[in-house]
Amino acid sequence: MRHFVRAIAMLLVVLVCGCEATPAPPTGSAGSAEWVERLRQFEEGYFARNPPFAVQKGRHEFDGRLPDWSATGIRATVQWLHAQRTQAEAFDQNALSAEQRFERQYLLAQIDTDLFWLEDAEQPFTNPAYYLDSGLDPSVYLTRPYASAETRLKAFIGYARAVPAAAAQIRVNLRTPLPKSFIKYGVDSFGSFPDFYRKDAAKAFAEVKDPTLQAELASTIEPAARAMQDLTDWLNSGLPQATENFALGPVKFADMLRMTERVTTPVATLESVGRADLARNLVALKQACAEYLPGAAIEACVAKVEADKPTGGAVEGARAQLGMLRQFVVDHDLVGIPGTEQALVAEAPPYQRSNFAYIDIPGPYDKGMPSVYYIAPPDPSWSKADQEAYVPGKSVLLFTSAHEVWPGHFVQFLHANRSPFDFGRLFVGYAYAEGWAHYTEEMMWEAGLGNGALEAHIGQLSEALLRNVRFLCAIGMHTQGMSVASCETLFREQAYQDPGSARQQAARGTYDPAYLNYTMGKLMIRKLRADWTANRGGRAAWRAFHDGFLSYGGPPIPLVREQMLGTAGGDLF
Repeated sequence: MRHFVRAIAMLLVVLVCGCEATPAPPTGSAGSAEWVERLRQFEEGYFARNPPFAVQKGRHEFDGRLPDWSATGIRATVQWLHAQRTQAEAFDQNALSAEQRFERQYLLAQIDTDLFWLEDAEQPFTNPAYYLDSGLDPSVYLTRPYASAETRLKAFIGYARAVPAAAAQIRVNLRTPLPKSFIKYGVDSFGSFPDFYRKDAAKAFAEVKDPTLQAELASTIEPAARAMQDLTDWLNSGLPQATENFALGPVKFADMLRMTERVTTPVATLESVGRADLARNLVALKQACAEYLPGAAIEACVAKVEADKPTGGAVEGARAQLGMLRQFVVDHDLVGIPGTEQALVAEAPPYQRSNFAYIDIPGPYDKGMPSVYYIAPPDPSWSKADQEAYVPGKSVLLFTSAHEVWPGHFVQFLHANRSPFDFGRLFVGYAYAEGWAHYTEEMMWEAGLGNGALEAHIGQLSEALLRNVRFLCAIGMHTQGMSVASCETLFREQAYQDPGSARQQAARGTYDPAYLNYTMGKLMIRKLRADWTANRGGRAAWRAFHDGFLSYGGPPIPLVREQMLGTAGGDLF
C-alpha cells in the first residue's frame, strides 16, 4: 500500500483465464514505433530521477541510490515532468494504435499524479511522509533475495552512505511550523531508523563473512543512524510551535481527485455516495449483530468478535490463513493466479508501523521473488489494554489477509508484473490498487468466504466501515474543517474501532488525504462490475470481469471503465 501510495507499481497478466468471455485489452493497428521509444525514454528518465522506485521494480543497476531531494533537484524533476507532458500531448494520435492511445492517457495520468504531489500539494516541503514513501525504506536489500547477500550488502552500504545527505536535504526542505500529526509521524518513522540500522541491518547481513564489507557496513551505519536521529530531534523540537494546518482545502482536494484519479465528480456528490455506503454497511452490521448477540449493543457484538484472537498472534494467525484463502479463490474460480510466487508474513519494520498491515511485492524485473505481507505490532507506548485491543480478532484478520494477499494486492501484482501493457507493469494508482484490494474483501464474502458465519460477516463489515470512515474523514478534514478529534470519534462510533486504531487512523487522514481511495475505488469497481456483467452472465462472469479488469495494469479506474465498456463509460458511481 503505498500506505500513501502514489504510483506504486503493480499489476497484471495477459489473461491466464482461458475463458472466452474474458475481455482482452484493446487491439488495433501496429501503431507507432516512435511512441514505443517515447514511452521507453520516459520510463528510463523516471528511473534515473527516482532510483528507489527503479530498485523496487527490480532494476538493480540503481541499487544504493537515493533521489536528489534538494530544492533544485525537485524543481528539475517538475520541469522534466512538464516537458514530458507537453511531448505526450503533442503526439499525433492518428499514428497510434488503440493500445497506444490508451497508454498515452495512462502516461498523462501518471505525470499529473506526480505533478500534483510535487507542485500543487508541495509535499516534499510540507509533509515528512513524502520521504518514507519515496525511497527511505531499505527493506528491499534486507528481505528480497534478488542477489547474493554480499551483493545486497554492497547495495545497502551505498544506501546508508546516501542517508546523511538525504537527511540534510529533508531538514532544509520541510517548512516549519509543521502540523502536530506530521511531526508525530516523522518522529515515529525517522526515529525508528537508528536502531534499525544498528541492529536489524547488521543482523540481516551477519552471514556475509567478508571482513572488508563488514567493516564498510560498520563505518556507514553510524553516520546514517546519527543523521536520522538528528533529523528526528529537529522535528521533535518543533512540537511547541506545531499547528493543525494540514488541510488541502476544497480546491486542491478536488484537484487531487481529478489529477491523480481522473474523478471529476463533485466532492459534495462523493460525500453523499460515501455516506450511503456507510449506511448500507451499518444496516448490515446491525442485522448481523442482532443474530450473533441478540439484545446486545453493537459495540458489545464487535468486541466479542474482536476478542477471538488468532493463535500465536497476528503474524502467526495470518500465516495460517493464507493457504485456505488461496484454495477458496481457486475453488470458486474468482480470478486467475498467474505464476508460482509466494507470499510470506512478517512483523513490520519499526519505521513502517503507522498502519496495521501492508505488503511489499517485487516488481516486474525481479522474477520469481517472494512477497512479504507485513503486520505491525501495537505501539509499546500505549496502555496494555489498548495494545491488546489493537491485535485484531480472527475474522477481521481474515479479511485483512484477503485484502493484502488472496485475492487482493498479491494477486493484483502477479497480474501487473505480466501485463500486456509495459507501462502497466510499472505504474499503478492509489484508487486502483487499494480499491481492488478493498473490493475483494466484500467480493470474497459474497462468494461464500466464512460459510455464512456471522462472525465472519461482522469481520468483513468492520473492515468496510473502517474504510467508509476514512472516506468521510478525508473529505471532512480537508474540505470542511473537521478536527482530528472529531475524526477519531467517528472511527470509534461509526467504525467501532479500538482506541489505538482510531487515533492512528485519524492522524493518517491528515498526512494521507487520498485515503478515501479505498472506498472510492471499491465503489467504482463494484459499479463497473455490475454494468459489465449485466449482459454477460452476471455472477458467472465474475472471473472474466476480474481478469479483464486487472489486465489494464493500474491506471485511473475511469480509463479502465471506458476501455471495458467501449463507450464514454457512463456514471462512475
